[in-house]
Amino acid sequence: MLEDLTYYIDLVAKIVEVIGVLIMFFGLFLAFYRGIFSTHGFNHDTYIEVRQTVGKSILLGLEVLIAADIMATVVTEPTLRSILVLGFIVLIRTFLSLSLQVELEGRFPWQKEKTIPESNSEASHAIKHDSP
Repeated sequence: MLEDLTYYIDLVAKIVEVIGVLIMFFGLFLAFYRGIFSTHGFNHDTYIEVRQTVGKSILLGLEVLIAADIMATVVTEPTLRSILVLGFIVLIRTFLSLSLQVELEGRFPWQKEKTIPESNSEASHAIKHDSP
């Protein structure tokens, strides 16, 4: 019974790994498809959109791969080596995810978004034009 459960959990982990890779592959394919067939041609805005889409698909794929690694490690014999390998894999993938998120959003996830109140910028703009 326990061997059957271990087999099925390992199978599910492998399926989840494939799903993670497919998310990255189809995200890349979708991004380039959108970039090539966009209505306004390939310009800087299209480049930014393709880059954002590719980055988001990689982020999602990495998260799914981390889940698959955790599932695969749960069904193996818990040794110090397997736990350390899982820890390093999760650490590396988390660092990659964080780096990609900073690259895409321009800030760390725990930082607030930088917003400039429009009323202050309009008021200072009006003051500059009204003064002699």
